Amino acid sequence: MGLTAIVLGAAAGGGFPQWNCNCDICRLAWAGDPRVRPRTQASLAVSGDGRRWTLLNASPDLRAQVQATPALQPRGGTRGSPIEAVVLTGGEIDQTAGLLSLRERSPFTLIATAATLAAVAGNPMFGALASDMVARRAITPGEKFALGGNLQAELFMVPGKVPLYLEGENPDTAEESAANVGVEISDGRARLTYVPGAAAMTPALKARLARADAILFDGTLYTDDEMIRSGTGSKTGRRMGHMPIEGADGSLAALADVNARRIFVHINNTNPILVDGSPERARVNAAGWEVAEDGMEIVL
Repeated sequence: MGLTAIVLGAAAGGGFPQWNCNCDICRLAWAGDPRVRPRTQASLAVSGDGRRWTLLNASPDLRAQVQATPALQPRGGTRGSPIEAVVLTGGEIDQTAGLLSLRERSPFTLIATAATLAAVAGNPMFGALASDMVARRAITPGEKFALGGNLQAELFMVPGKVPLYLEGENPDTAEESAANVGVEISDGRARLTYVPGAAAMTPALKARLARADAILFDGTLYTDDEMIRSGTGSKTGRRMGHMPIEGADGSLAALADVNARRIFVHINNTNPILVDGSPERARVNAAGWEVAEDGMEIVL
């Protein structure tokens, strides 16, 4: 059936609408405005055969995401799951908390860099993932590895930062390290790249994205100061490890000449591209970008 990806969740941490937020965009969602659709926290499922699936990140909303996705639901015997592996792009809460929903003794492999696995291991709560059921596999960025369904994958470093709970007082928020990675997936014919967090565009990152057939890329904020202007936070996007969409050094400009299907994911609840018909949505669509929704299916 070819390389298939299902967007399980398209929103940034907190989801959309965020449980405690009444910003202009969330207010539309709370009111049931048809121009906006709720989204759960970012995660992607990929498969090469439609039977064996790998999750890219395990969001806190994972149980609801499985419930909404027939391809991930149990088949056959009393217990079991088509989810064979979980690949983590970092150790943030919204990338890892869903692992606790997978603790009921079904086998899968947890794949991440050594730095991210160490962050997970440092929290004793994740000991609920029984070691005889959940194998933990450390991958070095640049190392190719196999996934079920005849897929090949590679992790690669992306400018970003360590998880919020490990930051300290003066973190480097655009460091290339194994704490923040993207994932490249291929079935030998088509290539998909998933980058839910990128603080900046480097020549190496752009070159990798340019060879993809489909890109799911960090769409957290439309403008760098969006959360400050909306009164929902005190940090810029780059301080949080996310480059903006708009601007001379934003993702629209940086990837304007990349010839691939381009989709924004990890979209913050304050981002106006969530609103159908907004000027910001019109601009990204005119530039050839799509805005991810939960349940979106990508077949390459």
